Amino acid sequence: MIKILLDECLPKKLKYRIEELDSDFFAKTTPEMGWASLSNGKLLSAAEKEFDVFVTSDKNLSFQQSIPSSSIQVVLLIARTNTYEDLVPLVEKLKSAIKAHEPGKFLEIEERLL
Repeated sequence: MIKILLDECLPKKLKYRIEELDSDFFAKTTPEMGWASLSNGKLLSAAEKEFDVFVTSDKNLSFQQSIPSSSIQVVLLIARTNTYEDLVPLVEKLKSAIKAHEPGKFLEIEERLL
């Protein structure tokens, strides 16, 4: 099982789309874990003890935290807005990133506009 934590800045129902990608994926949100009020540093520290992958849309996270020294992979979703409708097209791209997760790795998955 690959455990995935979704940041509170992401729509909660995104976790269901992620779990549908693979039967081995298990997703939780930071509010479900009781971690909604934690700062990014404390959040990553708590997350790396229980999760394999942290998914966020916080573009500042990689500048504020030392991701390479953590034991969790961080995936940044970059879309036009943070709405469910704009983020859903990026979910399919998450599958391979989650499957190949590596501790301390930082990935960006971006919406490509034509």
